[in-house]
Amino acid sequence: MTADRHGHLMSDTGTEALAAYEQALDDLLFFRPRVAKAAQEVRAAAPRSVMGQTLTAYLGVLGTEERDAAEAREGLTRFRSGLDTARLTPRERMHLTAATAWLDGDLHTAGRTLADLTLAFPRDALALFAGHQHDFLTGDAVRLRDRVGGALDAWEEDDPHRGPLLGMYAFGLEESGHYERAEEVGLDALARHPRDVWGIHGVVHTYEMRGRFTDGIRFLDARTDDWSEGSLLTVHNWWHYALFTLETGDTARVLEIYDAALHHDGSAGVAMELLDAAALLWRLHLAGDDQSARWARLADAWESRRDGPYYAFNDAHAVMAYVGAGRVAQAQRLVRDRERWVATEPGGSNRAMTADIGLPVCRALIAYGRQDHGAAADLLLPVRHRLHHFGGSHAQRDAIQRTLVEAALRAGRTELARTLLSERIHLRPVCPYNWSAKARLEEQLGDPARAAAARERAAAQASG
Repeated sequence: MTADRHGHLMSDTGTEALAAYEQALDDLLFFRPRVAKAAQEVRAAAPRSVMGQTLTAYLGVLGTEERDAAEAREGLTRFRSGLDTARLTPRERMHLTAATAWLDGDLHTAGRTLADLTLAFPRDALALFAGHQHDFLTGDAVRLRDRVGGALDAWEEDDPHRGPLLGMYAFGLEESGHYERAEEVGLDALARHPRDVWGIHGVVHTYEMRGRFTDGIRFLDARTDDWSEGSLLTVHNWWHYALFTLETGDTARVLEIYDAALHHDGSAGVAMELLDAAALLWRLHLAGDDQSARWARLADAWESRRDGPYYAFNDAHAVMAYVGAGRVAQAQRLVRDRERWVATEPGGSNRAMTADIGLPVCRALIAYGRQDHGAAADLLLPVRHRLHHFGGSHAQRDAIQRTLVEAALRAGRTELARTLLSERIHLRPVCPYNWSAKARLEEQLGDPARAAAARERAAAQASG
């Protein structure tokens, strides 16, 4: 046995494989694309290394790609065949349990096992990273914050991986509503590692949630070389840049970003990037700006994937693309497929996500696309406070929350629209969208003075 730099014993892992594992772990924490190759190098140097195999298994699920997960599941099943788990360390057995559960579709067992792992081994960076991403994918903001926060005291100030842990913690703080503290922690992470793209992402979220979109643009502009290319998070951070730009009203620049970074002929076509593209175009769709050619290309990309029922959050964004492209029948086929699957699937975390949240959201998006705004509002209203159960961040789920606002306005449901906008404005008073929507509500209510005041406020905020 060898031991990593924190003293964790690793079975069947020689010094060459250990060095490759440490490199792969570093690549993972900093979202470098070469992490897949580094993980392969661990397996090549030590095919029976439990930590090398579980690292590969986690890579198979973190991207929410059904085919990657299936391949990883086959690989881990082969590895476990004939494996004498009694000779493994407790840490290795826990990683195997977590990775196996996740690959089997039991996200919640995986999350609990990773939590137990961190309790016993708080300096296990792989367990912390996998657990953090698990909490994000399941929309658990409290665990997203406390999983990392509870382990930080075990890490020395000068440990090179304390920085990316702070970047993770910043995101958990932000999703839990601690915006100022999240910004402070995120900036601390970046002082240690300026190219920590997850740390940059955490700070950016704090600006998004506080309506500080001009600060967000300046922050990203000042760090362009650190985040704008060459990482697994490049597209997502460009999406955040586009959201900030959208608030300024510069739609032309938004579309430039979309075409250059979010979706183009050279795009990889992975789910995490396609959903960012769909979420951005959907915001334009809600504003009445229908980008038919872009929608058509995006819908083609989603269709070419032929995804099965793997992650409900992805399904909702595929439906956005189909509805935006005017392919309502295609969106309905996806919903019918998921309905049949839910009726026959005995369990698994995604079944509950799909049945409870995914299907109502998809049906609402279709209703909105058919201009049945009352039905869209009726479908979204019961789930609006539970949307986090199918994953994503507050910023990502806001596309669905805005759909409810728009449905209420277009259906003439003024009392509902008033309530929703009151909630939004008091939570985020600096948001041009909120005030422009408020102006339309006041027009419906026959109060031109209030409508004009809301429009002026929206314009003033958009101009910075």
